[in-house]
Amino acid sequence: MANLRLSKINKVFGSVHVVHDVDLEVLDGEFVVFVGPSGCGKSTLLRIIAGLEKATSGAIEIDGEVVNDVSAAERGLAMVFQSYALYPHMSVYQNMAFGLENNRMPRAQIDARVREAARMLRIEEYLGRKPKALSGGQRQRVAIGRAIVRKPRVFLLDEPLSNLDAELRVLMRAELAGLHARLGATMIYVTHDQVEAMTLADKIVVLRDGRVEQVGRPLDLYNHPANRFVAGFIGSPKMNFLPARLLRAGADGLTVEVAGLAPLTLPFDGAVLSPRQELTLGMRPTHVRHQADGEFAGTVEVSEQLGGESYLYCRVAGEHRVVIHAQGQSEVRRGDEIRMSFPPQHAYLFDAEGTALPRPGAARQTAPAAVDVAS
Repeated sequence: MANLRLSKINKVFGSVHVVHDVDLEVLDGEFVVFVGPSGCGKSTLLRIIAGLEKATSGAIEIDGEVVNDVSAAERGLAMVFQSYALYPHMSVYQNMAFGLENNRMPRAQIDARVREAARMLRIEEYLGRKPKALSGGQRQRVAIGRAIVRKPRVFLLDEPLSNLDAELRVLMRAELAGLHARLGATMIYVTHDQVEAMTLADKIVVLRDGRVEQVGRPLDLYNHPANRFVAGFIGSPKMNFLPARLLRAGADGLTVEVAGLAPLTLPFDGAVLSPRQELTLGMRPTHVRHQADGEFAGTVEVSEQLGGESYLYCRVAGEHRVVIHAQGQSEVRRGDEIRMSFPPQHAYLFDAEGTALPRPGAARQTAPAAVDVAS
């Protein structure tokens, strides 16, 4: 396995700058997930690491060796694609063995590697089948097995579960996590699905418009988002946002007017703010409570009753949506008028540029100081 370092990586296609000054370190054995919306540059960055795209500027190092001019075949990496990319005329065994045969590996060693990978992925009984005789999940296992037999320095996985149905995706997520634990491999995984990122990653890299917004452990990003974009992208359902305006900064925190409703005092440091400054209040759906004496009134537009949990989609102050995530079942129905509340210690505030505000005693920083958002 290997350490990987990216230093000031840029990629320009013609007049379009798609990756901007990316600095990143992936440690030996880490499972790192690149996540972000479509078009954010995550797959391009993965292809640059793989050697399938050439960086316009910057350095790619694997175990301290700069590999910018090393071909994709010689970097010692293995890539798993969304499309599986299996040879339809070959059996599962032949698909997995093909790359090793091209490298003129001894037949006995090829056989041992293929059968070991097949056992690990529980596809031993399919080794004689052609890809057309396999399900989507089985084909994806074969594609992963083809990478495993190469024993690469780094595994690169580009949205490998996107073609699977919902049930299979959950199953394959668990299998990938177990596979990583067994192999102790360095893996870089690209997805637009933040649930995959949260459940698989040791470290998440959040990208937007070709720039790294924040890097950290899944719960660090969930609990301490650096900005409104990360706060809204990490977490499902996404964080609620309401417009706010600063009324007063005092020793007890900031008093803000939220969505034109009654003022609230929240425990934040406002030393850098000016009166009447535009802010955004953030609230995780799991912390918003339906209660009779709540600060906000809202109208229920959708009531999702899932048995063990409920989701209420409410309209507040006429134009703003707030989602409530509650355990158990609710009698609330569409059209009901309700009141809602949330603990101030679970609130987030973002300035006009979208940067998260710090708590008292904490400096303004990339990741805000501790906020307990455990559900």
